[in-house]
Amino acid sequence: MKTKKTIWIPAIIAVTVAALLVIYQYYISSISGSGSGPRPPEGGVSNVSAGHMGRPPGGKGHGGNGELFKTLGTISVFLGAAAFSWFWFKRRLRSPSMLIRMAGKLLHSMHKLLGWATLILIAAHGVYFLITKFQDHKTYTGLASFTIMLGIAGYGFFINKVRNKWMRTVHRSLGLLWVPVLLLHAGGSAIMAVSATLTVGILVWILEKMAGKKTTPIPENR
Repeated sequence: MKTKKTIWIPAIIAVTVAALLVIYQYYISSISGSGSGPRPPEGGVSNVSAGHMGRPPGGKGHGGNGELFKTLGTISVFLGAAAFSWFWFKRRLRSPSMLIRMAGKLLHSMHKLLGWATLILIAAHGVYFLITKFQDHKTYTGLASFTIMLGIAGYGFFINKVRNKWMRTVHRSLGLLWVPVLLLHAGGSAIMAVSATLTVGILVWILEKMAGKKTTPIPENR
């Protein structure tokens, strides 16, 4: 029981820090009116409040380094979704569907690589915008997202070193908790990534059902 409680402590700290960052962001937004400047006009996008698509200090507009690091952030969201998709295949490596078995083995071999790539891209994306656009209205939700991602990566790193079933439970739980924070920060990109992950889960279920029906032996008439 003591080991179980100890395993959860880093995750609880990460989630608490992330929650405080999100609350603080909304507190700032409430007392400033919009959180990061004037609202965009109807039907258009303001350079000041359009998240990371705006003009960073120094006079650089769309494109350039800002657009590059924004793209890295978007890529990291989809890499994270791909890494999470391993969940749908975890218990299906002996599925009657050859396609599911092949996809499952591929995701299993790439799961850690996808996780570390997600963390690295998020870090690069975050550091750039912390330097160039610290007052952006997505800064604190971004920090909250990165905090939980650090927790996910930490538990993923120690899963095979600390033989405890709770390690995987906490790792998976943090992955699920990362989703709402990511939705607050990334918006449309996160919605598309989550939708794609759910679609993969549905397709896996359908393919397995179809393969199961094909392999079910027909009872002999007596």
